[in-house]
Amino acid sequence: MADTTAAPEPDSGALDSAGGPGPVADAGSGPGPATLLQTLRRLGSGPRGLTEAQAEERQARFGPNTLPTHREASWPRALLRSLRDPFTAVLLCLGLVSAAVASWGTACVILLLVAVSCVLRASGEYRAGRSMAALRGLVATTATVLRRAGEDLPPDAREIPVDELVPGDVIRLGPGDLVPADVRLLRAQGLTVHQAVLTGESAPVAKDAADGAGGGPFDRPELCFQGSSVASGSATAVVVATGARTRFAAAHGRGDARPEASAFDRSVHGISWILIRFMLLTPPLVLMANAALRDRGLETLPFAVAVAVGLTPEMLPVIVTMCLARGASLLARSHGVIVKRLPALHDLGAVDVLCLDKTGTLTRDRPVLHRALAPDGREDPEVLRWAAVNAWWTLQLADLPAPDALDDAVLDAADEDDVMAYDGVAALPFDPLRRLATAVVGRPGRLGTHTLVVKGAAEGVLERCVLEDDERGELLALAARHADDGLRVLAVATADRPARTREYTAADERGLDFRGFVTFKDALAPTAGDALKVLADRGVTVRILTGDHPGTAVRACRDLGIAVPQDGVLTADGIDSLTDAELAAAAARTVVIARCTPEHKARFAAALRAGGHTVGYLGDGVNDLPALRAADVGIAPRDAVAVVRDSADVVLADKDLTAIDHSIAAGRYSGGNIATYLRITLSSNLGNVIAMLAAGLLLPFLPMLPAQVLAQNLCFDAAQLAFAHDRPHPSVLRRPTLLRPRDLLRFIIGFGVLNAVADLATFGVLELALHGPEGLDDQAVFHSGWFTENLLTQALVMVLLRTGRLAAGRGPGPIGWAAGALAAVGLLLPVSPLGSLLGLTPLPLLYYLLLAAVLALYTVGLMAVGRAPWLYSCATQQPCEK
Repeated sequence: MADTTAAPEPDSGALDSAGGPGPVADAGSGPGPATLLQTLRRLGSGPRGLTEAQAEERQARFGPNTLPTHREASWPRALLRSLRDPFTAVLLCLGLVSAAVASWGTACVILLLVAVSCVLRASGEYRAGRSMAALRGLVATTATVLRRAGEDLPPDAREIPVDELVPGDVIRLGPGDLVPADVRLLRAQGLTVHQAVLTGESAPVAKDAADGAGGGPFDRPELCFQGSSVASGSATAVVVATGARTRFAAAHGRGDARPEASAFDRSVHGISWILIRFMLLTPPLVLMANAALRDRGLETLPFAVAVAVGLTPEMLPVIVTMCLARGASLLARSHGVIVKRLPALHDLGAVDVLCLDKTGTLTRDRPVLHRALAPDGREDPEVLRWAAVNAWWTLQLADLPAPDALDDAVLDAADEDDVMAYDGVAALPFDPLRRLATAVVGRPGRLGTHTLVVKGAAEGVLERCVLEDDERGELLALAARHADDGLRVLAVATADRPARTREYTAADERGLDFRGFVTFKDALAPTAGDALKVLADRGVTVRILTGDHPGTAVRACRDLGIAVPQDGVLTADGIDSLTDAELAAAAARTVVIARCTPEHKARFAAALRAGGHTVGYLGDGVNDLPALRAADVGIAPRDAVAVVRDSADVVLADKDLTAIDHSIAAGRYSGGNIATYLRITLSSNLGNVIAMLAAGLLLPFLPMLPAQVLAQNLCFDAAQLAFAHDRPHPSVLRRPTLLRPRDLLRFIIGFGVLNAVADLATFGVLELALHGPEGLDDQAVFHSGWFTENLLTQALVMVLLRTGRLAAGRGPGPIGWAAGALAAVGLLLPVSPLGSLLGLTPLPLLYYLLLAAVLALYTVGLMAVGRAPWLYSCATQQPCEK
């Protein structure tokens, strides 16, 4: 595989002229990779390792073998960062304007709301940062190194902290070990390494110490890299790069790049500009209208500012932060999911395309036996029996610590009694050069005869079998067809030999009788199938981005019920041949992207976003970093590579689609509450502003005093805190919830005009209730009647439109109780002592009767408009369908 996760290699080797370790010691005296001898010379080391004095000098020179530190923002810094929110900036401007016109009450309330919002957001993100800091301790900390006390003394193997490794150190690797730095192998025995965190390939890669033949570093069998892990075998290696000069660290650096604006950020900016335009337009209109028609001057400026404040959803930063913080808190307590960036929870709710790798998510990181096939393609249990004999006795006689994944699958499927009926004689373990393993056994009733049982790659086994060329070609074609179908294929052959005491060698693996093939498929994750169905019901489509063979990925999709159309598979070559516009078009129908590099993954995620999708990306390896940053929301499991956890927006307890489903549901509930709040508040506020402008032209006095506007806003704001605790209608979960500014504007204009009509109808009610045209000259009565009507209509809207559609038949819930309290304030405040302080007065009974009729008609209007198809789609913040 081409190198895709690090910067180009320098011409120097492991020690560059600047005194730092190079990424890989592969430059020799001429072109091409360095030989082992050249590497050791450049490192000033040898097979016996460094002396303690040399190690100390290099430790001082190169520094510790650690990744660049990731500093979590302090609480004060997080508080200052929260001021950059556009909604908060809008409110700050209004607060300053209010202070400039000496409207101190309005200014104090606005600034208090800004402070509460910033404290809530900073506290939530600071807690998430502390949780992430605790996870960083879950990494390996020691390595086995050969060090010498002096030049002439023998080396001593010891465990040292990983951060004390230096270039030139000789280390030992065994099964399960993490590779602690970039290394060049000195010796290797049956070594295979998992490089998935760097390349995305789920299958272990064979490594050996022979000098490589060039190509990308990850194609070079003599090189292993920090972040990978040993699957099987053992090795001795020399460290060629540590700390910030490893390829792992190079990928870490690119992960710190500034991400593009997410779906939440784009929505916030769009809605903020809508509010800014309204607020900039409203005060001049009020001033000009009063100056032209009522000959009022700057004395109406406080009222104009109060109208602008009345249009603005002052509680928006608080409500948004409370909704997201509450959802994040519930996720952390119930499902162990850490939301590091609160807006990412909204983005999760808006996700309609989820990109992920196959291994560990759709499939478990181990294969299972698929079939055992005779040469003619029919099922043959004898083939499985011979494969199990090979696996068992290779494991026992070669003194391997554990079977590899394929042997484990064979032994799980075989009959234990059949295997134990043979007597083990000798074993030749798997060798990456031979690509096969051999067990020599004694068969029951066959004294004087040893049977060689050979299992390995089809090419390696078949070339050692007694076959005609045509027959061998047909068998290789059969194996290739199985591989193209997404199966892993091993060939099995046997040969009888006279019993002997002399050791068996690779030269004995000749003249074999071909027995058949055993095929393997990936074991499916137990929860993947059900989780995929739930995601599909939620309107989320899945894209598989993997470094594996396309057939392997397609088979996993087929087994899980994911439909893959004929043109739904792309490979790295296919992506490279497409322009960005062509890739954006192809991304709509592509389901599997195979053999892809980190850059391909990032480009595909960007293409999906360019096509109007909100993209989530689940990854756990360094190769996933570019795509994590390119997506709207990056997701990583808790056991992912530390740098990936640091770069992700959301960290899961396990790499499980069920956890993602819970996270998406929480995001949609939070986003649904935010969208409902915006719809109700902005439409109600817009209706009030239209009515105030009309009243300002019709009345000889201000339609409402600034103190009354502020009191009304405070009552409505307090009631709206209930939105953070409401549980929206289940329909919110069916489709992605995204704040679309243009659709929102359409909704608030429609319902805002309806609300303004109700306000204007209230003027007629006041006229009738006070018996005569002179009734509208009573300022206190007019203010009191309109104050009461405003709070009652706002309470009505909260109940009827709280889920994005009419909520009849549901229990009161937090919104119902808050709306009831708001209505009670509207009815009782004018007759209370506090009402007189605000300039309010009791109203006649006739007014309440007539107002009830207006509210009944208003309810009918809400129900009629709410059922309009074009407005319903906007109400749910989905693409409008006309």
